[in-house]
Parts: sequence; C-alpha cells; structure tokens
Amino acid sequence: MKRTLRYVFGVVGAASLACVMSVRAQAQKDYVGKYDVYAGFADINAPALGLNQPGFHTQIGINPRRWYSVGFDFSIASGSEVLTTSELPAALQAQVNGAQQQYIAFGLLPPNYQLRVNTDARTETYALGPQLIYRKYSKVALFLRPSLGALHESATPHPSDPFQQVVVAELAPRGTKTDWTGFYGVGGGGDFRMTQHFGLRMQLDAVYNHPFNDILANGRWTYRASIGPSFHFGKNVTGRGK
Repeated sequence: MKRTLRYVFGVVGAASLACVMSVRAQAQKDYVGKYDVYAGFADINAPALGLNQPGFHTQIGINPRRWYSVGFDFSIASGSEVLTTSELPAALQAQVNGAQQQYIAFGLLPPNYQLRVNTDARTETYALGPQLIYRKYSKVALFLRPSLGALHESATPHPSDPFQQVVVAELAPRGTKTDWTGFYGVGGGGDFRMTQHFGLRMQLDAVYNHPFNDILANGRWTYRASIGPSFHFGKNVTGRGK
C-alpha cells in the first residue's frame, strides 16, 4: 500500500511541478468539453484500522462554466483488516475482556491470548457536488473540491477459534455487518491533457467518517488516491473566467 501511494503521489507531484514550470496559455482558446467522464484505479486507505483497499473509481461531470463543474463520484474497493479489542468502545471492551478472562480461567484460552479477528471489508463511496477548476496552464487543469457524501461499508469477520466465534456472534449475528454513514473532507488533483478529448487524471481525497459507531470507538481519516483516463466531449464551453 505504501509503495502504491508513494508511486501515485510521486507521479502527481512530478507532473504538477512540470506543469507549473510550463509556459502559460490562453485558456479561452483551449477546448473545454461540456461533459467529462473518468474511470480508473483507486486505492482507499484507512491507516487507523490498517485497512488498505484497492478498487475502482469513476466520475461523471458537467461544466456549466470553464472554472467550475458539478458531477457524481463513485468508488468501490475491498481489502482485509484485523479487528482487535482496543478498537471497541470502553463498555464493549470491558464485556469482551471479562468473557476472555473467564475462558482463560477455565483453561479454554492461553494466558497470553489476544483477540485478533481477520475481517474482509468492502467500501463504496457516493458523492455529488461542485468542483473548482483552474485552467491557466495549457497541459493541465488543476481542480479542488469539497468531498461530501455517503459511505457504505460491509465487514465479514472470519473467527478462527471458539472464543472469536462467540464474540463475532454478538457483533455481527448475520455473519456480515453493514452500515451507511456520511463523510466530509477535501479532494483535488490534476487532469493532464493528452489530446483535445482525452486526458490522464490523478487525484487524492482525504475524508473523515465513522462507520460501525456501535462497535468501533473512534472515527477515522480515510484517503483515496486514484489515477486513470478522462474523456471530454460535447460543445466547447465559452465564457468569462479561467
């Protein structure tokens, strides 16, 4: 995961620096399509949980003016994490630790036992909103947006011993636990022009969210890095503003 993020950030940084050093162009002379579509690779990372999820990211946008757009954003990714007692709320921690001590007292668990439940996770994100675009450079359009939307997360624990089975039966009676929650943060990146209708988009979002707040004590920051082709089409958008 760290290698993937370093690669994405490195490419974004190098490309952005090159564009900043390039000669400025008259934006009004450049084609700006009324519509754009993006689809590419995404890497969603929640460091607080040790959860890394590679997946897919797509966006559909409309440009009412050259300097802003509105659109829909969706991503889906999956990965694995390890659920531990320390991630639970205090009351739930006390309950699990109490049961664990009883199992140890009866010789059903070793004295140094630590609860670690391997868990598969899937994350879907949905967002709709505006985006500011800076088109002063001929080869790149830089953009910045608020990241506001909804997150749907599924978690499927895989207990590996009888005690874990008891805990999982309490936390996720159906075997898989799902939740919807909101998120907020900021995102941005660059759309690098290859041809009039085709580009390479690289972007990063950082959002705060708190799914499963009944069994997870704390919210978390989640980061999404993505890269892929963008397609621009429709009538050329004219008008004042960069």
